[in-house]
Amino acid sequence: MVRIGPTEVSISDPSATREIYSVKESYRKTPFYTNFVPQRVTQIFSTTDPDLHRRYRRLLSSPMSETSLHSLYYAAVEANANLAIWRIREEMESRGAADVFKWWLFMTTDIIGELSFGESFRMLEQKKKNQYILDLEKNGFMGALRATFPTLIDLSSVFPVPVIKHAVAASARMARYAEESLARRQRLEAADPTNAKMTLFSKVYQAAGDEQLTFKEMRDNAMAYIVAGSDTTATTLTYLVWAVCRHPEVKATLLKELETLPADEDFADRELKQLPYLNQVIDEALRLYPAVAAGLPRFVPPGGATLAGHWIEGGVTVSSQSYTLHRNPEAFPQPEVFDPSRWETPTKAMKDAFFAFGGGARSMF
Repeated sequence: MVRIGPTEVSISDPSATREIYSVKESYRKTPFYTNFVPQRVTQIFSTTDPDLHRRYRRLLSSPMSETSLHSLYYAAVEANANLAIWRIREEMESRGAADVFKWWLFMTTDIIGELSFGESFRMLEQKKKNQYILDLEKNGFMGALRATFPTLIDLSSVFPVPVIKHAVAASARMARYAEESLARRQRLEAADPTNAKMTLFSKVYQAAGDEQLTFKEMRDNAMAYIVAGSDTTATTLTYLVWAVCRHPEVKATLLKELETLPADEDFADRELKQLPYLNQVIDEALRLYPAVAAGLPRFVPPGGATLAGHWIEGGVTVSSQSYTLHRNPEAFPQPEVFDPSRWETPTKAMKDAFFAFGGGARSMF
């Protein structure tokens, strides 16, 4: 347990982690999340209101189930993944190296566009960065800037600081991208609702009464999908490739396992899920290089709580740095080392501490 600020504590303890990120939602999200996104944006990721989160989740979560993703969107994901690999091969052959982050970002952007709005952004086809991609690449920096200096962001309209001015402009463009994508999709739904392709937002368009979202609410959540579904995945994929390539023994073991797949490429995700070492590599990459390499801050509920043997007052911010938890201290004493074999026989504590996508009712959202 480390005190990292006047009213903030970082904790590395499995039991405390389970309590902080439990389904009870007694530890509420802090203003960090609302500051992280552009001003006056309220969406499923950033809202600190549990009731509003539940309302959004009812409309947005069912299409994200594994069954829905596989039955409705598998073909689109596979086609974009194959095209991304082909583009990487092309660049390797032409210049002897490939910018894998660029291609992963193009791939994930095209996928989230097709899944959310029924239409790809066609970045893999264009093969070059546009303003949209440049804004996406800066998203993490912009979010950190907003979360760390929220007052400066408020004052930027009066005292324009170049770096902040650029961040505000990029946020405005992201909102415009979401609005344009939603508007196109709504026009398609209205023109021929029977033939409209199912998307992650189809249930939102069809909602009525109290469940119906305003266009601003839809836009704000579309922005969350664009960001959460693109640069986060691209970042982790890039680190995964980097980690495998710099560990020859890991690469050799992984390739040997992949060679057991049918040579004619007649395999799908179900077969890949049965490859133990591949999944160990993925878990290890998510452990060491999660898309959000920071704690997920929460408020201690009123009345205080005892965490990791220490009493903490209500209202104090707590977060868990989880990567040190995913280890067997006797067999793997170095948690900072990339070693997929640690997941060959994971302990219950390791499984309980693994929350690369968040935890509790706010998992993924």
